[in-house]
Amino acid sequence: MDPITDHQLLTNRRHFFGKSATGIGIAALSSLLKEDLFANDASGKIPAAFQKIAPKAKRVIYLFQNGAPSHLDLFDYKPKLQQLHGQKVPLSYTEGKRFSTMSAAADQRKLLQPLEPFKQRGQSGAWVSDFLPHLASISDKLTFLKGMHTEQVNHAPAINFMLSGFQLPGRPTMGSWLSYGLGSMNSNLPTFVVMTSVTPGTTCGQLLYDSYWSSGFIPSRHQGVKFRAGSDPVLYLTNPKGMDSAMRRKMLDRINQLNHRRLDAFGDPEISTRIAQYEMAYRMQTSIPEMADISQEPQSVLDLYGPQVNQPGSYARNCLLARRLAERGTRFIQLMHAGWDQHNTLTTELYDQCQTTDQPSAGLIKDLEQRGMLEDTLVIWGGEFGRTPFIQGDLNKREIWGRDHHPYAYSLFMAGGGLKPGISHGESDDLGFNVVNGGVHVHDFHATLLHLLGIDHEKMTFKFQGRHYRLTDVHGHVVKPILA
Repeated sequence: MDPITDHQLLTNRRHFFGKSATGIGIAALSSLLKEDLFANDASGKIPAAFQKIAPKAKRVIYLFQNGAPSHLDLFDYKPKLQQLHGQKVPLSYTEGKRFSTMSAAADQRKLLQPLEPFKQRGQSGAWVSDFLPHLASISDKLTFLKGMHTEQVNHAPAINFMLSGFQLPGRPTMGSWLSYGLGSMNSNLPTFVVMTSVTPGTTCGQLLYDSYWSSGFIPSRHQGVKFRAGSDPVLYLTNPKGMDSAMRRKMLDRINQLNHRRLDAFGDPEISTRIAQYEMAYRMQTSIPEMADISQEPQSVLDLYGPQVNQPGSYARNCLLARRLAERGTRFIQLMHAGWDQHNTLTTELYDQCQTTDQPSAGLIKDLEQRGMLEDTLVIWGGEFGRTPFIQGDLNKREIWGRDHHPYAYSLFMAGGGLKPGISHGESDDLGFNVVNGGVHVHDFHATLLHLLGIDHEKMTFKFQGRHYRLTDVHGHVVKPILA
């Protein structure tokens, strides 16, 4: 028998199929020749395999409020909490329910009233707290989901679940699914962009993990590209000293030649990703600095987002950049703002968080509308779950009042993108503990999101380890009452 060579040792199943005429190596190479071969083309046409209806939205801006805003202090008005403030929670509300280990024993939980008054706003009469005056002023443009519920009681699993449909890291997130399913609208910008922020001075204990914008088992060219604060959002785009564009182009061509040889030899789709990312980085050398430069924005637009828009890395600046990315063709923009985890800082940090996020969130929606973009842009605002109707802390010490995690009923709102504006869908009980009608599970939320983008959530799948996976797993129903 002939001795085994190193090349034979490297031959594996992936190598075999990569060498085959119908193998993944050919597929990967074909995808380079036509970037959106397996998604939509540049016209925005959705593949027939995924299509169900004509899309109402082309893009998504997800204003993710990391740490879980208190629905009972912002959007879900419960007069009975005011009446029963300080009284113990009836066990009938909590029986059989799981709360975090930070909560008091069941027989010690006391109800906590809303911190600020609620008022009915606009012609729709939506209940919005005084915490959010700017969002309250545009309540007729918003679609509230007040029957949201989830299965996870702790932050990281709940955030993973909200963003990927699965509680553990490793699944593709929403932006990656849309990049895979719909492709790019601008080859000079990433299809999926992430920006993070935190309110200065808050005691934020929640980390923002890379899994929150992961592509999971989908090819990594679909993962989110995280932008940093400042004028240089993406590292290593600028040419080093002594290297001009022509030299950079020549260098990339040589690297791509080597990568293509490797791709031909092994058929690894991640090599095609590497080639595509090098090319994307080259194109972003001009597109990213232009996008990040807000100096030409009129003062009237800057005023929409509030004074913090001039601070790089702030939530307000990120909201403005989200609009600039959206109008340039980025498909999914995910803003993650941390600091909402108020176990004993409700009476201080909830005010800070609302002051930081209220005007920019409302300003973004106004800005999109005045540009004619809101009708085909879906804006989402919300966190991973809600907060408990009962207090965490000492009722006699207002300065340490807080609320614990609450997955059984919470609220979020959306705007634009084919929704009925000025409605509230779903309802929790008189204390805000449990959903009593119009419940929307996380899988239902995902199914509705895809539906608005013209995708049948049961048809958009990716085969991995012998199984066809999808964002909604084996669940999910479109929430039809909120569709325009």
